Amino acid sequence: MIVVTGATGNVGRVLVEVLAGAGEEVVAVSRGGGAAGSASGVRWVRGGVGEARSLRPALDGARAVFLVLGGELNFRGERPGALMEAVADAGAERIVLVSSQVSATRPEAASHARLREFEAAVRASGREFTILRPGGFASNALAWAESVRAERTVYAPFGEVALPVVDPADIAAVAAAALREDGHAGRVYELTGPEPIGPRRQAEVLSAALGEEVRFVELSRAEAYAGMARFMPEEVVAGTLDVLGAPLPAERRVSPDVEAVLRRPAAPFAEWVARHLPAFA
Repeated sequence: MIVVTGATGNVGRVLVEVLAGAGEEVVAVSRGGGAAGSASGVRWVRGGVGEARSLRPALDGARAVFLVLGGELNFRGERPGALMEAVADAGAERIVLVSSQVSATRPEAASHARLREFEAAVRASGREFTILRPGGFASNALAWAESVRAERTVYAPFGEVALPVVDPADIAAVAAAALREDGHAGRVYELTGPEPIGPRRQAEVLSAALGEEVRFVELSRAEAYAGMARFMPEEVVAGTLDVLGAPLPAERRVSPDVEAVLRRPAAPFAEWVARHLPAFA
């Protein structure tokens, strides 16, 4: 049995489908509980990574556990070690944790302190572990969906700054391999897309897919900060804008790890857009 936390998120939702499609028994954990139309062989449980007690029933009998903080990134109330103890008590042998590229490239960044704590706890857990460090998600473009639908316009800062955004489906596929296969213990995979692409170019890809012009309007850092601060903690907004506006060489680099694990190239941004086009139409 494999336990998947964050099971309704961009990565977890796909991972549940991949594992169930491969015939695995899956316990899907999310704050909201079950998902409509979910695959057979999937049992849904309410719970969250930040509250180990809520996960203990789901972990019973698990051989592998997928951990993603998602909306609990800035949860401060419970130490990560409590969750590792629950995993160990359940007898699970393997942990796959989604961290972030920034945990390595900016080790002092306050915005990712919680992820660094979880990485340390996973390493000290005594379980087999694999840590996934994705860069920016292609799915972050969904933040533009409303303005593209209503105005055929993308509003974003740093229009020419290109980063190799990764398709969440590729993260899920790498996670599935690490959860199901041997040979990934102790590995840290940096997950990126196949080429750097900036917001202005992303708008052009959306335009081509829709068959209509999508304008790009560049925001100042202050304008972007004000918009993001409405739904993100300030330290996370500042850290995110630092990466988007002044990425380090390591954050611009295309990693070979997706292709090495999956034996196929990482999916380009255009492929993600093609699968999610209804959100922008």
